[in-house]
Amino acid sequence: MSRFGARSQGPATPPKPAPAPPTASAETPAAPALAALAKEPTPEAAYFRDDGLLNARLKLHARLIDEIDLSKLDKLDDKEMRRQVRNLVADFAREERLPLNSAEIEQLGASVFDEMVGLGPIEPLLQDDTIADILINGPFKVFIERHGELELTPVRFRDNDHLLRIVNRIVAGVGRRIDESQPMVDARLADGSRVNAAIAPITIDGAAVSIRKFSKKPYDLQRLVNVGAMPTCVAEFLHGAVRSRISTVISGGTGSGKTTLLNALSGAIEHKERLITIEDAAELQLQQPHVVRMETRPPNIEGKGEIRQRELVKNALRMRPDRVILGEVRGEEAFDMLQAMNTGHEGSMATIHANTPRDAITRLEQMVAMSGMKLPPESIRGQIASAVTLIVQVMRLSDGKRRLMSVTEITGMEGNVVQMQEIFGFRRSHTDPDGSVRGEFRATGLRPKCMDEMIRRGIQYDAANFDPQTALT
Repeated sequence: MSRFGARSQGPATPPKPAPAPPTASAETPAAPALAALAKEPTPEAAYFRDDGLLNARLKLHARLIDEIDLSKLDKLDDKEMRRQVRNLVADFAREERLPLNSAEIEQLGASVFDEMVGLGPIEPLLQDDTIADILINGPFKVFIERHGELELTPVRFRDNDHLLRIVNRIVAGVGRRIDESQPMVDARLADGSRVNAAIAPITIDGAAVSIRKFSKKPYDLQRLVNVGAMPTCVAEFLHGAVRSRISTVISGGTGSGKTTLLNALSGAIEHKERLITIEDAAELQLQQPHVVRMETRPPNIEGKGEIRQRELVKNALRMRPDRVILGEVRGEEAFDMLQAMNTGHEGSMATIHANTPRDAITRLEQMVAMSGMKLPPESIRGQIASAVTLIVQVMRLSDGKRRLMSVTEITGMEGNVVQMQEIFGFRRSHTDPDGSVRGEFRATGLRPKCMDEMIRRGIQYDAANFDPQTALT
């Protein structure tokens, strides 16, 4: 329980049936990445370096489908299924006179098992906790992001059809589809990892897949403090604000850590509250016992049956929620979200794509206008000013680290302008030769108005943290 109360070898020669993947020369940008892999082989590099067995894996997969009783497959646990697969692989190796030792048979058995019930060649990448993103650019180029830097891996698929089979397995698991008539899809893996896939005709060089992995152990505020995303006193302030039902919007660019921070802040919500989450693809990992999770639905093959976030927000308000949490507000549902925050659902939270807190206000205003409600701009801004109290800005810096950049409070209206005041901010000072961004967190010296509500609810916070003369730690 935390203090916040939350819980060498280059790429192998491709087999003859598959087109040869592009190779990197010394002049190509990929050459340094491949050289690094050769010098320091990663676990997945070791797993895939014997790529000459790719055809054998696929051939074995087809044979196992014929020989294993599929009606009993669901009744077998992973250990027993792996044992059966390993035995069949050993028999196959003897029949085909493959020169494999015991360790290589185990490795081949594991890869065939992944081909049967997992996600094939990328399964080891999904198991590697140091990898944050998996980016597949066609069947022969698989990149990963590790510690904020992109790396080219030796992982590859046999061809685009092989990659499409894996994509369809992911998509079918969440009841969605991808084909020529609908060549883009958002989906998720069983662990909540976010998946986006695009296929022909909109992609030229084969299917493009992006997987944003989520930590098996959800981040809480203490863990974000430990990795340097924010100081302890800022985390304590945010924890107290969420606990006091201060409505909060988390703003940031793509990949800046908005969902991670939303998950962490949700740990401050009391377990007796009823929460309803609304997302395009369910990613939130709330720890409360009373959570109703809802997800949008795309149109079917006839173009019917679509359920948008706006309909889900409207329906959520009829389900007696204490708080409504939107994974991301991106359109006309912004109006209904503001209405919810203004009508007894204080403490609701959402994320939004914006580069600054002021941009977040502007984007909210634009999205309310998308709802078709013919409201004057002053009325929309008044709704925003009365509904949202805190905007928390996050950013992925040039060194790959994700940091909280600003905590800003909306204080009301002055004329036709939404008034805001920054409470805490990260001030960048310089960049080290190795690319690391240096700076410090400081308060602005302004006491937030929401502190009165926090005090009324019994939340104690040290006012000395608002001193702008001291760097926050």
